This record gives sequence, structure tokens and C-alpha cells, in this order.
Amino acid sequence: MDFDSLLELTSTADAPRLRIDSRLVQPGDCFIAISGTQYDGHDFLSKALSAGARYIVAEKSADCEPAKIIIVDDTTVAAAILAQAANANPASKLTNLAVTGTNGKTTVAFLVRSVLGSAGRKCGLIGTVIYDTGDRILEAPLTTPDCLTIADAQKQMVNAGARYMVIEASSHALDQNRLAAIDFTAAAFTNLTGDHLDYHQTESAYLDAKTKLFKNLSADAAAILNSQSPHSKQIAKRTGAKILFYGIDTDSDITAEIESMTIEGTRFKLSHAGQTQIVSTPLLGLYNVSNHLAAAGLCLATGLDLNTIASGLSAFDNVPGRLERVDFEGDFTILIDYAHTDDALKNVLSTLKPLCKGRLIVVFGCGGDRDRTKRPRMAAVAEQLADVIVVTSDNPRSEQPELIIGEIMTGFENPTADTIFAELHREDAISYAIGNARKDDIVLIAGKGHENYQIIGDEKIHSSDKEIATDCLAATK
Repeated sequence: MDFDSLLELTSTADAPRLRIDSRLVQPGDCFIAISGTQYDGHDFLSKALSAGARYIVAEKSADCEPAKIIIVDDTTVAAAILAQAANANPASKLTNLAVTGTNGKTTVAFLVRSVLGSAGRKCGLIGTVIYDTGDRILEAPLTTPDCLTIADAQKQMVNAGARYMVIEASSHALDQNRLAAIDFTAAAFTNLTGDHLDYHQTESAYLDAKTKLFKNLSADAAAILNSQSPHSKQIAKRTGAKILFYGIDTDSDITAEIESMTIEGTRFKLSHAGQTQIVSTPLLGLYNVSNHLAAAGLCLATGLDLNTIASGLSAFDNVPGRLERVDFEGDFTILIDYAHTDDALKNVLSTLKPLCKGRLIVVFGCGGDRDRTKRPRMAAVAEQLADVIVVTSDNPRSEQPELIIGEIMTGFENPTADTIFAELHREDAISYAIGNARKDDIVLIAGKGHENYQIIGDEKIHSSDKEIATDCLAATK
């Protein structure tokens, strides 16, 4: 059997179930052997066969009797194509929009959904915080899931009446071709800063993964690129799509001019093609204005007019865990944010610094088994911009949290300063920061945002920064 025959079979009522995990294989299934970062599916062919796999898709020949084996050049691409066929090609029934970049993906995706929803257009969403399939919303285990999950989610969107999808495209997913079978109407790039080098090894490889999204765009599609990111020019050279540059106070296709910014929100002029509209948003910071512009570009690519886009952006409330306020009656402010890279932390602290009438207090840590090079950089950013710093744990995973904190501390010029503290337990760190807050202070709890867990060793423990902060406030009454 060749691949085309299997593809045709996958579209019929007698289609075999597709599996990329040998542990899930049942009799009659089709097992696709994918080479991952930790495991190679080709090493589990015998397990899939013993479980009753009827079809095997692989990149190299093997004795798979009595199953039929289909050899392809790239099983990741084959899996994406088969996944779409098995779900009646839902991507072809949707206007597909994507956003990629180190920071800002989630905010852009939520903004796009808000704008389309305000315009009466039902939009599904797949991203870091949630998977919204139109009739149900699930917590997201991965920013960009595997191709089987994506195709199934798209099918649910279509069945629920959605005709649009916005997806956060992570560098891992792009590198692994999880989006290979989706034709995107538009894709946006936010920025690229130091992160995920544990996976990509070099910044060049990291950028190459992001660029793959734009290289695969058709000539009719739109590439929405941040003119204030130096990497956008490199991406522009590698795409055949129509390009829309966006930027703040720049000569770009889509621009913003800030009118006001306070702790309560931001007001700016949104301009494109000679038209201007006012946007008022509770979101703070220049980086969030930039996120609004990226979202506006994606929505322009769907045919929406600027007035409709500005209304939808202004109607948006907030993204869970992105400078999210902890509501309480007090004379200081507590904010929860997902910032877990030095650039993201710098953006958030730089935004809050001029808005803070008291002291800027920050709680942060760094994840274990992830890019270690950013640990001292995050310390340097915090020391530069915050008045009080509490270093703590943030998903230590298999690493010893004491050692992670130790590597963070090397980034401080004066780690013995009486404004820099290390507290191993995150709950105690948050409690200390809140307990020592004074009138007009801002307490930023950074790193985990919407996440409601800590990963310590192999154990996933319930832990919500917002819940901890609320409990700390109740204890101080």
C-alpha cells in the first residue's frame, strides 16, 4: 500500500484510527512512527504490532507482517495530512490564523477572538491557556498540541458553527510540523528573545523554526510582522506572502500612537491605510499595544474594517494570568503575570515602574530542565527595575530548586543587598512580598500566570499564584 491509498482509506467510513503513541494502539489502528525529542516511534513498532496495529507509517523499512507498512519521507508531515483527512478536512472549512513569537502569543490570540466575536464571527482558539472549540473550553496542556488533537479540535469548531480559528504556534510545534496540513490566511510574528535554547540550541535555529510558519504561507496569505523586531526583516525575506508591518510611532502599515497610559489602562490611536480609530484597553504596556497591532493585522487579513477591529479590541477585558489583578480592598496593587523570560520580565517591570507611586516588588523564579542561560539575565533585569526582589521556585521539575535559585542569584551585582531575598517555597515568597507591601506599592508575582500547578520532580502539585495571594490577603485581615 502506498501513502495515497492510505490517505483515501482514511477518508472513508472504514478508516483506521490514527495513533502516534504506541501505548494507545488497539486492533485495526494505524500507527505513525514519529521521531521525537525524547523517543523515536520507530523503536516501538513491535509494541504497536503486538497491540494489533493494521497499518504502520514509517520513514524506514521494517518487517511489520501482517500489518501493511507505508514508507514516507517525513512521518510528521504524513501524520498532519492523515489527521486532517480522518476528520473530514476541517482546516479547509475554517479561516485559519496563527501567531508566533517568544512573547505575546496568548494575548494576541485572545484579542483576535474578541474582535471576531464582537463582529459576530465565531472563532475557535488553541493556545497556552485554553482550547476553545466553540461549544466547550478546556484547559490547555500544551501551547500547540499534536496534529491529531488539532484536527479533532478543528472538527469540533466546525460542528459548533465556528468558521474561524486562531492558534498559537510554538517553535516546538513548527519545528515538528504539527501545523503542516493547515493553510493559513494570515500569520503574525511578535518578537524573538532568549528562550527555548535548551531545545533549539542556537538563536538561529530558534528563528528558523518560527520562520517556517511564514515560508509555508501562500502568495494570497498575509504575514503580519513587528517592524520593531530586528528579526522581522529576516522573516520578510523568506516569505512569499503579502507583508503588513506594524509598529508604535513608526512608519508602518499598521501603527499606534499612545494617548495615555495609567495603572487603569491604555488609550491609543490605531491607524491603517489613512484611517484612524481610538482603542481603549485595560491592558498595560507598550508591548501590549504592540500585541493589539498584531491582532489588528490578523483581523484586517480576514476582511474586517478598522472601526470594527477597534471596537472589538476595546471590548476586550483581560487574559488570565497576564498582568491580572488580584481583587481586594487595599492601598497597594497585586498583579499576576506569566513573564518567565528576561525580555518578558523587562517589558512588564518597565511598564509598571513609571506607574508605581510606591515600591515595585517582584516575585519570580526559573523553571527546571529549561534554558539555564536566562536565569542570571532575569536577575539582572529585576535588579535594574524592581525595588524589592524575592527569588523563589517555579516548576523546578527534576532539578534541585536550591541550585536553580543559586544560578539566578549569580546574575545580581549585589546579591547581599537588603532588598534581595531568596525563599525556596513559592507560597512563602508570595506571602513575604504581600506581607511587606505598603501603601502605593505594586507586587508583581511573575512566571506562572494562569498555571495552577507546580512540577516538583515527577509530581504535579496544585498551586495557583492567584489563590495563594488571595489566601495571604485573608490571613492578614
